[in-house]
Amino acid sequence: MSALDDWAVAACAELGIEPAAVDIRQILDLARVAAHQVDRPAAPVTAYLLGLAVGSGQSADDVAARLATLAEGWTGQ
Repeated sequence: MSALDDWAVAACAELGIEPAAVDIRQILDLARVAAHQVDRPAAPVTAYLLGLAVGSGQSADDVAARLATLAEGWTGQ
């Protein structure tokens, strides 16, 4: 396991979240797109928004895809 994997497992334990529910690659990929297409600070904000949406019952895959599409087409509105 990497330091990131260890961190995610420990953070999940602290928050009472099942580690299997955390798709690290999906989160990092979404953050990368937001950082490169929108602005670097958009990466953590976008990851947070993903978490909020998933916490409200939306599908992580659907939300990540929608946010990635939005970021990829971002023109600085």
